[in-house]
Amino acid sequence: MAPRITNVGSSMMTRLRIVPLALGLALGSQLGFIPLILVLVSAALIPLWVGVPALIGSVAACRWFADLHRTVAGSLLGREVPRPYRPIARDEKWIARFRIAGGDPATWRDMCWLLVNSIVGLVTNVLVVALLFSGLFYVTMPLWWPSLPPGSDIGSMGAFRVHAEGDTLWMALFGVGVWIFWLWVTPRLMWLNAIVTASLLGPTETEVVNAKLTTRVTQLSESRAVSVDTHASELRRIERDLHDGAQARLVALGMSLGMAEETVDDNPEAAKQLLSEAREATTSALAELRSLVRGIHPPVLADRGLEGALQALALSNPANVKVAMDVPGRPPEPVESAVYFAIAEALTNTAKYSGADNVWLRLSYSDGKLVAVVGDDGRGGARVEPGGGLHGLERRLAAFDGTLLVTSPLGGPTVVYLEVPCVLTPS
Repeated sequence: MAPRITNVGSSMMTRLRIVPLALGLALGSQLGFIPLILVLVSAALIPLWVGVPALIGSVAACRWFADLHRTVAGSLLGREVPRPYRPIARDEKWIARFRIAGGDPATWRDMCWLLVNSIVGLVTNVLVVALLFSGLFYVTMPLWWPSLPPGSDIGSMGAFRVHAEGDTLWMALFGVGVWIFWLWVTPRLMWLNAIVTASLLGPTETEVVNAKLTTRVTQLSESRAVSVDTHASELRRIERDLHDGAQARLVALGMSLGMAEETVDDNPEAAKQLLSEAREATTSALAELRSLVRGIHPPVLADRGLEGALQALALSNPANVKVAMDVPGRPPEPVESAVYFAIAEALTNTAKYSGADNVWLRLSYSDGKLVAVVGDDGRGGARVEPGGGLHGLERRLAAFDGTLLVTSPLGGPTVVYLEVPCVLTPS
């Protein structure tokens, strides 16, 4: 397979744009000796202590030089070449900076790259320029040969010699061949230079794995904190609802029954009235308890699954909700509950704030992810803000590695995109 260089096309003009870059890289390959020498001299001065800050500055200059080449290599390869260095805090003292930089394997790889690039970078980039101008030399030979003194004899690569003007035509054809070869070899030479730079200056496979693990641990820590906060908020809500609702009605029920017990002998009519009020309080308390239970885990979700629960949710919405679902199984109960409440919150926000006439809900499963899309043709302008309903959805889904994306330009439409990774079980 031929190497793929993103910024090097197939035309002659596109190749010509690479020539200044090749010249710059060839020059840079030799300028790399400057930071390398500075590092070596600074290291030799460490016993005098002045070498420590000098070495830190030299390593910083070396890293800047390497960053410049990472950018060039990344643009040629069409992918980013990440910096592999260990982080150094700005408030670190000189000795700490020295230890971190000196113990970083990427620092030593930079030194190796400076040496390797002084050869590979010079050869590859000089060849790009030399082949171009060699072809130009041979192609133009019929034009400038007559201006040479009579009897001139020019050698070419030790294989051809031009004795007469007629021979220059063959050399012009040879120059065209050189250009054709230059067109073919230029991207390969640039790819070789870029891949050597990316291999030595980019992170190793172990560093990539460690970086991914670190990122994953951070994500899990954040999602765990969100999950704990959400769980605590739910417990506080349940406690508040029980205290202000069902508990208060049960207390009133107990008081009514006590008063009825005291008056049943002296005033039977008043006792009957108190018992009637107690019965109404019982009905109200049961209704509030049922509502509270539905808020924890709706019975329709347990009985009919996510699709049935969302169908019931769409029917109860005041707007015209068009539903399309294609989920070949049931997600785990925690994911099912989280997605249900997230969609319920999105539909509630739509009914409250959007002023939409039409709402659509799509639920699907692909590539191991449960995907839900809630959209409306309302006024738009919805944003994810701290403390807002959409931010609550984001926090709820984050506990399951889910993502939330909202697009809502002014004037609409508003689209809320939910995605949660999960494994389905046959329904």
